[in-house]
Amino acid sequence: MRIGIDILGGDFAPEATVRGAIMATKSLPADVRLVLIGDENSIRLICQREHFDPSVFDIVHTTELIEMGEHPAKAFIQKQEASVVKGFKLLARGDIDGFASAGNTGAMMVGAMQVIKSIPGVIRPCIAAMVPRPSGKPLILLDVGLNPDCEQEELNQYGILGNIYARQVLGIETPRVGLLNIGEEESKGNLVTKAAYQLMKDSIMFKFVGNLEGTDLFSDKADVMVCDGFVGNIMLKEAEAFYNMIRKRKILDDFFENFNFENHGGTPVLGINAPVMIAHGISNDKAIKTLILQTTEVVKGKLCEKIKETFKECPE
Repeated sequence: MRIGIDILGGDFAPEATVRGAIMATKSLPADVRLVLIGDENSIRLICQREHFDPSVFDIVHTTELIEMGEHPAKAFIQKQEASVVKGFKLLARGDIDGFASAGNTGAMMVGAMQVIKSIPGVIRPCIAAMVPRPSGKPLILLDVGLNPDCEQEELNQYGILGNIYARQVLGIETPRVGLLNIGEEESKGNLVTKAAYQLMKDSIMFKFVGNLEGTDLFSDKADVMVCDGFVGNIMLKEAEAFYNMIRKRKILDDFFENFNFENHGGTPVLGINAPVMIAHGISNDKAIKTLILQTTEVVKGKLCEKIKETFKECPE
């Protein structure tokens, strides 16, 4: 297995990205090799300072970067030597099995949609987040920002995507899928959620447990919580806000430490033809290590292959 890492992407690159890759090698199985895409001189200097043999990595040299403030689509076309662009080219050719970056999120989405492309049958890919719960098993929340406006058919497909993710990556045999709404009753919600409820309750593609409320975010009522990207992003950032408030008030609690972004790495783009992981721009070395390990799990779980198989057979 070969995992590509954008070494130039992120606020603390290349220091954090190279150090994170070094840290990850200590936890990776022998059959996983990391492909570092970035400035070879910087990579070798950081490895030398860390007393680490750079020959453990494959290095694809480039010094070009798509900056955070650049227009994603224009930059992706104009900067063919940029680390993100090179990463997607490697992934499309099959030279790497998965690609991860903490760089420009817009550029990552351009690459995912235009180079790797959606799986046939998927209306619109989405991104999911793992929400920690006291029970130990995380909740999969999707979408969390890719599609702010969704139709009922898309929400129904998110149920399918979340169901596959829960099975293949979390190992849940029969995931429970719920729809985020303003009440548990079938009659609650806006026009889209009411219509989505009807599709989801009749679906044979997943086990639907009905409507969920915002207060169910940390409950064990479901394994997958479906919503549009507008609501999902607000939910996710509200949870982050509570974590930041707890940190500022110096409250020590092992459970709430699970909300530290360092422990989550990144999130996969669900519904495209190859594994792509997007990380927070402020990722430090620990977060990059987690990102790499998480990418390895997504590849190992054959998530994209399973989604392709499912949508070939999907009757909806």
